[in-house]
Amino acid sequence: MDKKILAIIAVVIIALVAVGAYFATSGGSGDNVVRIGHLPSDHDTALFVAQEKKMFEDQGLTVELTQFNNGGDLMTAMTSGDIDIGYAGITPVMSSISQGVPVKVVSGAQIEGSSIVANKNSGINTVADLKGKTVATPGEATIQNMLLISALTQAGVKTSDVEFTTMKAAQMTDALKAGQVDAMIIWEPYASIAVKNGDGKLVETSGEIIPGHPCCCVVAREDFIKNHPEELKKVLAAHENATAFTNENPAEAAACLPEDIVPDKDLQASVIKDTTFISGLDSTYKQNVMAFMNLEVKLGLLQKPLTQDQIFADL
Repeated sequence: MDKKILAIIAVVIIALVAVGAYFATSGGSGDNVVRIGHLPSDHDTALFVAQEKKMFEDQGLTVELTQFNNGGDLMTAMTSGDIDIGYAGITPVMSSISQGVPVKVVSGAQIEGSSIVANKNSGINTVADLKGKTVATPGEATIQNMLLISALTQAGVKTSDVEFTTMKAAQMTDALKAGQVDAMIIWEPYASIAVKNGDGKLVETSGEIIPGHPCCCVVAREDFIKNHPEELKKVLAAHENATAFTNENPAEAAACLPEDIVPDKDLQASVIKDTTFISGLDSTYKQNVMAFMNLEVKLGLLQKPLTQDQIFADL
């Protein structure tokens, strides 16, 4: 092969290696592009509002949103470095941290917001009635799975007496209507949709299972926190502004959600109005997370307790 061609190939290879090394160590995708993962849930309303109302652009940022089926899948993407920041349930986040995944919680997102809903013809009226039944959850590593186990424990029902099955959120209401499952525990708006359509009946809300429990939070990879502090501040500023907008304008916030998540904007406006969306990391939020973490340890869902320093970023 011609020496000149070999030299060109060598230069290209060196350039590619250099670029790869830069992205591997920069903790971001460069050019002010921040990769944010989320779930098909109204718990992430602030994210959708910030995107729709161009609040990220106002901060000088470009964001790329990627949807995941559940918090476990999202955390896997963060582990591999495909996502910089995620809107995920506190349960998969703490589970990942306990397994050594280098991520930190950088803000709260909302509290409560899930429900157990039963097939209208199942004969299920209480959590105790779930014994011997099939219940759909979004996945083993989700906060909804943890809430279900907590509810069963409170009702004196062994988890071994209930058949757990994993489904995508969007499939649950159809499965419930068809009688393929007896009940489901899922985030909003799917619980309210099933009840409004007459396909299901509300058994218990997550706020009744664990009053005031933390649910979704904003989590970031540690290398992104370290290498991109200004971008992180801008993301959190947009999140704070979007959260305030959501709490003050539930109907307009509902209109910002994707149609594949929210087919009924009027219903969604009422759901948002009844949901508490939050931002920041105040002492009350941290205490609630620590109490929730201790409950997960007690239920055997977390192998050992975590410290506040392990969970929260020092911003």
